[in-house]
Amino acid sequence: MATKKDDEEIYYNNKITIIQEARIFNESPVNPRKCRTLLTRIVYLLYTGETFATHEATSLFFGTTKLFQHKDPALRQAVYLAIKELSSAAEDVIMVTSSIMKDMQGNMDLIYRPNAIRALCRIIDPSMLQGVERFFKAAIVDKNTAISSAALVSSYHFFPVSKEVIKRWANEVQESVQVKPAQSPFIGSVGGPLNLSSAGGYLGFGSSAPAPPSNPTIPSTSNITQYHALGLLYAIRQQDRMAVTKMIQQLAGGRSGAGSALKNPMALCMLIRYASKVMDEDPNVQKQMFDLLEGWLRHKSDMVNYEAARAICEMRNVTPQQLTRAVAQLQLFLSSPKPTLKFAAMRTLSTLALSHPSSVASCNLDMENLISDSNRSIATYAITTLLKTGNEASVDRLMKTITGFMSEISDEFKVIVVDAIRSLCLKFPNKQTLMLTFLSSVLRDEGGYDFKRSVVEAIFDMIRFIKESKEAALAHLCEFIEDCEFTKLSVRVLHLLGIEGPKAPNPTKYIRYIYNRVVLENAIVRAAAVTSLAKFGVCGVDPTIKRSVTVLLNRCLDDVDDEVRDRAALYLRIMKEEELAESFVKEDSVYSLATLESKLVAYVNDPAAQEVDFDASSVPKISRAQAQQESARPTTLESITASVVSQPKASAPAKAAPSAQETQSAYASQLAAVPEMETFGSILNSSSKPIPLTESDTEYVVTCVKHIFKEHVVFQFNVSNTVPDSLLENVSVVMQPNGEGLTEDFILPAEKLDLSTGPQPVYVSFTRENPEEYTLGGFACTLRFVSKEVDPSSGLPEDTGYDDEYQLEEVELSAGGDYIVPTYCSFESEWEKLDGAANAEEEFSLSSMASIKAACESLIEVLNMEALAGSDNPTSTAVHTLLLSGLVAGGGGKVLARCQMAFTASSGVSLRMSVRAEKEEVSQLLISAIG
Repeated sequence: MATKKDDEEIYYNNKITIIQEARIFNESPVNPRKCRTLLTRIVYLLYTGETFATHEATSLFFGTTKLFQHKDPALRQAVYLAIKELSSAAEDVIMVTSSIMKDMQGNMDLIYRPNAIRALCRIIDPSMLQGVERFFKAAIVDKNTAISSAALVSSYHFFPVSKEVIKRWANEVQESVQVKPAQSPFIGSVGGPLNLSSAGGYLGFGSSAPAPPSNPTIPSTSNITQYHALGLLYAIRQQDRMAVTKMIQQLAGGRSGAGSALKNPMALCMLIRYASKVMDEDPNVQKQMFDLLEGWLRHKSDMVNYEAARAICEMRNVTPQQLTRAVAQLQLFLSSPKPTLKFAAMRTLSTLALSHPSSVASCNLDMENLISDSNRSIATYAITTLLKTGNEASVDRLMKTITGFMSEISDEFKVIVVDAIRSLCLKFPNKQTLMLTFLSSVLRDEGGYDFKRSVVEAIFDMIRFIKESKEAALAHLCEFIEDCEFTKLSVRVLHLLGIEGPKAPNPTKYIRYIYNRVVLENAIVRAAAVTSLAKFGVCGVDPTIKRSVTVLLNRCLDDVDDEVRDRAALYLRIMKEEELAESFVKEDSVYSLATLESKLVAYVNDPAAQEVDFDASSVPKISRAQAQQESARPTTLESITASVVSQPKASAPAKAAPSAQETQSAYASQLAAVPEMETFGSILNSSSKPIPLTESDTEYVVTCVKHIFKEHVVFQFNVSNTVPDSLLENVSVVMQPNGEGLTEDFILPAEKLDLSTGPQPVYVSFTRENPEEYTLGGFACTLRFVSKEVDPSSGLPEDTGYDDEYQLEEVELSAGGDYIVPTYCSFESEWEKLDGAANAEEEFSLSSMASIKAACESLIEVLNMEALAGSDNPTSTAVHTLLLSGLVAGGGGKVLARCQMAFTASSGVSLRMSVRAEKEEVSQLLISAIG
């Protein structure tokens, strides 16, 4: 119940009340105390999410600007704060620029200038930045750290919208990185002695009379200006890797870091992160950067020590020898009295233990002492790290300790513990009984969805990889769904029971649990239970079980939910017809949903294609295991603790690469926007990966993507200009085919190309003279353009340029990757179906292949076909048979290849390849790809 005091506070901070009280801004003389109080209330409302209408914000904004006539420093600070917050909602804010500029003059009080600079950053337009350039340059190198920091931070905010202007300030920013001599606290702003009589006015509790202009400023000894200057300097130079490397080496101050010009610990931490990024991007400087990182391990600041140790631990391909000193430094932090240091070191060691458990094992004794730490977050990391680095003998003791404090930690850390247990199960499968007992007990505890999901995932892994635990694990999952409050988890467990249950020695014991879900759960779980139940009848061999399942499914025909009824009717029909059972339940291949979706979208958007029925046979198939991988979401640990645990760079990329289907869809959308290709129809196939035609560090970087249409072939060249102060115009690629069968249609050049535009596409289109044939061959490519120099000061290119050209690598149109896409099938059954179709057989000598394994990898890469039945992993080094399946784009149908190989040290690999396809042209296409 609201009290009288609460009601008064609501009224006091009410927007309407504040707008009415804003009349005090017009009073004469100005009352600084009342105005400051009202400005504080305005800013408070804005910070709590209150919004002002445009006319209200404009009225308050210009009412606030009237207070510039008063010289009270505390009032002036409040005025600037209110101006900054109201500027985004008010109109015509640019009119206050002249008043702010007066406070930026060098002869003004030092308390005015930093606030004026920050406010000006929010007021002026980027186009006006050149007019105040000299003020900012002077402020950046000012000896007063408050003024310098304000100018640097404002410049940093301006940089995204006015890069060229800010880049001209690089010399001033470089100068501000150096340590400024600290001013004496007993010297005023003009060099005279400190005027103590002005202190009351400065602090805001003295009289309302104007304060004298020589208010004291307390000097900063933190050198925070270096932190701000370094951030801006890196933003200016980040496109030039050599300049960034040079900057790091200059500011590092030698191998030990003792002579570094940076005195601020945060600036040093930022420099360490820049060094780590440079080392990650350029392996050639890894040795130099690593020496600097090791030197920073001996810095006097704990913050710098930790940042350097963490950077070393997250290096790509770091060796145990390189980790020695970093781990030793983190080990010292484990015995620190500061909880933050212990937590940071423990978290880094926990992450490192995933890839280098032996290096972290030297800290086991210190980590065992942290198991009983009062901070349960530290204790959680300690015990999970010990699970990763310990041996089988210590598992029992650690598991007892974990059981003791699971109830004391949050779900976030419970997920970390469960993930460590899951890894331990696979590491020590003999301890599976102990692990499963622990997981089943925590599964019965209270917890959120993410925690329960992590436990279920761990049990799933045990079922998949530890066969001895399958029976007990399935029993625990059956008990779990009896009282599961999360629908998603119930559905997942029921799906697993439908797969593993029919294979169990006694399937009937699982049927009872599944049918209980049909009776007691919601519609979603009931539908999943029906599907799971039906698999016992379809996949089971016992006729008694089939009769029992039929009776139970017939009961489901009376369910109130139509999805449940439809599934029951479908599976009753499937159980009666073996052919349907093979297609819908037992078949191991499914359509690639992403490819099916993209082809359906192209079919719907193409009126000409709709004249005939949609051809489902053109959609490649994948195995059910591949389908699960495609639809798999990030693991629980990745999704829940991404902000807590930073994965090592070597083992966890920052971002997953797009799938082949996502890439195909992106290309289709990109080409659909080109008017010249509107009549080409849908894309049959596109290159899965761009083909580099130049080195990655050359002046011009070019990659090629090939798009196959029914009657056309389009080459997309992505061209990048890496030369600074250079502009390329009318960029095109001239292609000379080595063979026949293609006629050039047109070239779509890129109009302009410079360092800031990034890769731009150039399209070259050819017509297939005979769409029924699969044209192969190479193309000689030349990049042609008009080159113009750019004036660095103005950013404008010269009026005239010169024609130039750049030779590219040859582009090849091949069978694999251009016409053939991989598809999954049951090889033996499909091979028999194609017995009377087109076939071809040829023998080859692959003398350059050093092993059968290398030959398998080469054939799969060249032909771009799916290896079936695990034949891509040969079990013998002498003889092997590789089974391949593919689908030819454009209605070519299925193609199968049986590659029989024999290896001898003298002659390499001998290959006999038998091909069966739906069309004769396809079988010859496959033979020609090898020959």
